[in-house]
Amino acid sequence: MNAIINHLIEELENIQHGSPWVGSTYQRKLKSIDSDLVFKRPMDDMHSIAEIISHLTLWRKEAILKIKTGKGSKTDDCEENWLPNTILERQGWASIKEAYDHSLSELIALLHQENDSFLTKEYYDTDFKGTYPYRFLLNGMLQHDLYHLGQLGLIIKYLKKSY
Repeated sequence: MNAIINHLIEELENIQHGSPWVGSTYQRKLKSIDSDLVFKRPMDDMHSIAEIISHLTLWRKEAILKIKTGKGSKTDDCEENWLPNTILERQGWASIKEAYDHSLSELIALLHQENDSFLTKEYYDTDFKGTYPYRFLLNGMLQHDLYHLGQLGLIIKYLKKSY
């Protein structure tokens, strides 16, 4: 039985485009803003939408690597963690969003191949410098997505007021 894995998949999908208890999703938030604003920072000390989506993609790809190989390669200090808008603008919003969507699909496809016992298997976390069960990684991914969903809500609110 894969009740826990299936629940994690459901939660990942729900936060993206479902009906989560928190009331909003990435899909709704991103559709509510004009694409010409995704590279704008509402304040100097706040990230842009593109920076956040790129950041989320990096860590989702890192989770995929950990699931495939048992070890990550990135740390919080790596350059790719928060790419600046100058680099992201060259990539283009469509490309950034496509990579984000693809990383979710790939993560979910990998999880569909696993069963609940997978969650107790361990991987080496390069960022935390230790060995952890995969449930730590996947619960962390959900927490990370929710944290940045709230952050996007604030950024979009500021952008709509300012532009």
